[in-house]
Amino acid sequence: MIYVFDTNSLSNVLNHYYRDRFPSFWEKFDEMVDNKKLISVREARFELKGKFDDTAIDRLKEHNDDFFDEPSVEELAFITEIYSISHFRQNLDRKKLLQGGYFADPFIIAKDRIKGAIVVTEEDRPENGVRIPNICDHFRIGCGKLEGFLVRENWKF
Repeated sequence: MIYVFDTNSLSNVLNHYYRDRFPSFWEKFDEMVDNKKLISVREARFELKGKFDDTAIDRLKEHNDDFFDEPSVEELAFITEIYSISHFRQNLDRKKLLQGGYFADPFIIAKDRIKGAIVVTEEDRPENGVRIPNICDHFRIGCGKLEGFLVRENWKF
């Protein structure tokens, strides 16, 4: 199974799973990255740059230069499909767009759709919401939280 990590899940990993305190976590994490079973998107890297230094971010891609992958033509086409649904246009964060901020959500969902993966995000599913899990549910795309990823992969520390 391939997992596409959202910025907030990557932030949790970087904030709470210190490399020198959780070496067995990082061995498994790095192995999945190396095998391209755990990926993210370029826009998530841009979002992380506002919270972490380059050293921490670069460690995520240390075992796979394509970890923060650029969108393919197919992914860009799927993003158009997402926002062709008027309800999901509310997902566009006006503040980020108007101030030139980065917005990884649609790229994460599209990467997941094209790869047949599972999105890992810490976002909730509000009723009639426009968050990543709501959009994933609409398109029948797998989506769960970091805890669910750990359970699915049977990681115990």
